Amino acid sequence: MKITRRGFIQAAGAATAAGMIGTPYLAMAGSKKVVVVGGGTGGATAAKYIKMSDPSIDVTIVEANKHYYTCYMSNEVLSGSRSIDSIRFAYTGLAAHGINVINDTVTSIDADKRVVKTAGGQALSYDRCVVAPGIDFKFDGIDGYDAKVANHIPHAWKAGEQTMTLRNQLKAMKDGGTVCICPPPNPFRCPPGPYERASQIAMYLKAKKPKSKIIILDPKPKFSKMGLFTQGWERLYGYKTDNSMIEWQGTPKGSDDNVLQSIDAASKTATTGFSEVKADVLNVIPAQTAGKIAFAAGLVNDKGWCPVDLKTFESTIHPGIHVIGDASVATGMPKSGYAANSQAKVTAAAVISMLNGQEVGTPSYVNTCYSIVGHEYGISVAAVYRLNESGSKITSVSGGLTPGDANDETLKREASYAHSWFTNITNDIFG
Repeated sequence: MKITRRGFIQAAGAATAAGMIGTPYLAMAGSKKVVVVGGGTGGATAAKYIKMSDPSIDVTIVEANKHYYTCYMSNEVLSGSRSIDSIRFAYTGLAAHGINVINDTVTSIDADKRVVKTAGGQALSYDRCVVAPGIDFKFDGIDGYDAKVANHIPHAWKAGEQTMTLRNQLKAMKDGGTVCICPPPNPFRCPPGPYERASQIAMYLKAKKPKSKIIILDPKPKFSKMGLFTQGWERLYGYKTDNSMIEWQGTPKGSDDNVLQSIDAASKTATTGFSEVKADVLNVIPAQTAGKIAFAAGLVNDKGWCPVDLKTFESTIHPGIHVIGDASVATGMPKSGYAANSQAKVTAAAVISMLNGQEVGTPSYVNTCYSIVGHEYGISVAAVYRLNESGSKITSVSGGLTPGDANDETLKREASYAHSWFTNITNDIFG
């Protein structure tokens, strides 16, 4: 069901409020301790909202890095539209809320003893643990590609150093060069991300190196927001013409046509079941799985993701541990930054209710995903979700896409909304 932007914003606000209903300030006797593992979008949001909603809870967040680089908006770094510093965030805001921030690597989580252990030798006891593992990569599925090779044939799917590696390679490429992007199979973090990346790189090449070309070797027959992306490519980059800057090669269902088989790092050649592409800049995004700590803690299923109770995001494998964000099996929701932010708020409300002996309410969830296709050309998808009666799936109750017949002013506003959303959500998380 389609709704207006105003209606969606109102519904999203209501959903966020609903997620916090039943979160009392009444504290039970004794201390209450929550340890959050992982300081990305989901983990940082959960820590902040637990502490803000119930200051009596002792909240500790453990994150290996002193800064977090957002994957959302990192594609604009590739086009030169924003700096790498603009997507970097520290944890001083969380500390100011009274959260204990520890920069260390979690090595294990003992679900029976309820203890989190770190590489630095700390043992942190908890009443509830929230784990935001993020994603890791299945390098073994591509011959010739591994974590070491990724340092110079970057995936850049964890923003930061590799984002700059890819940016510098694009800057160094000659005019008339070829950029090859190899997206991953489903499921993966940020489904529209590879196609926004192609758009942002095309925007840069059109302005600076107009004789160049982008080839997308996709293992899938279709992709997120495909109609809106290809429409934008037609308008901006000559898609489907002889002079198209972007060439998308999909893979028919049941085929291995453009499923990536191997990489020759020396020649920057990608080989699929159908073709071989020699590139000047090669961007390989491997298949994905839950982050390492999820495996170490025994939180994953046989598919490498973390099954959870969708009402509370409590692990169905280890009680007392909640898993949020990209690593969780949040059936019905995409693996996106805003989804992680929404899930974290639902989890914060559930954790507080559980620690205070209160009944957990039925949550609502929200997601919005913006993509910048070109200069002043944005598209989006938005949805409000609710848990179905059986508790087995998160279902969309309203939402919509940028209209296919949107005029230039609407597309310009979408791009503006995207940048405003980034400012707002990063302040919501880290502010």
